[in-house]
Amino acid sequence: AAAGTAPGAAPGTRRAATRRRLFDAAVALIAEQGFSATTVDEIADRAGVAKGTVYYNFASKNVLYEELLRDGLDQLAESLRQAADTTVARGGTRIDALDAMIRAGLDFIARSPALTQLYVAELWRTNRTWRATLTSVRGRALNVVESVLHDAVRSGELSDGLDVPLTASALLGMVLVAALDWLSFQPDRSVEEVHASLSRLVQGRVAAGAG
Repeated sequence: AAAGTAPGAAPGTRRAATRRRLFDAAVALIAEQGFSATTVDEIADRAGVAKGTVYYNFASKNVLYEELLRDGLDQLAESLRQAADTTVARGGTRIDALDAMIRAGLDFIARSPALTQLYVAELWRTNRTWRATLTSVRGRALNVVESVLHDAVRSGELSDGLDVPLTASALLGMVLVAALDWLSFQPDRSVEEVHASLSRLVQGRVAAGAG
């Protein structure tokens, strides 16, 4: 059995575990030395599998990276959605839900800083084969934020003049860049402190537009 997988695990479970190890190995290596410099051999070695295992799961290094981005951003979108839904289910406002999403985003990035760095870097490259996939999965994360903003407008918590798409992009971008800056240059700060600062910013700028 592959390392980290129970000998009696079902084939689907084993393959999922292998793909996860390959994702983790690829994102770490690409963050360290760049996409072009990273080879399939290195990914396989870091993941502790044979080179053929990489090609069994992914047709090429490009496909592996495309799926890595899809998987990571889908996880981010789901964490944002769960944070918002849980907050509203407990009786919170949509502004509370936005605040919970900020914290969920910070927690996700703190767990996956290399993936976040790669995603932010890829935003500026338009010639990648996975550009369409990146655009699609970025849209899923933004749709979660936009949905909460639309609900806030309908409930009267935010002004009906709010530019929802632009505000959603600004909020997601704020969390991504602030979190990377925090982890890279201000690691002594706690996630609670960073969250509190971003929360005050949102309360002062977005929520101030209500009414």
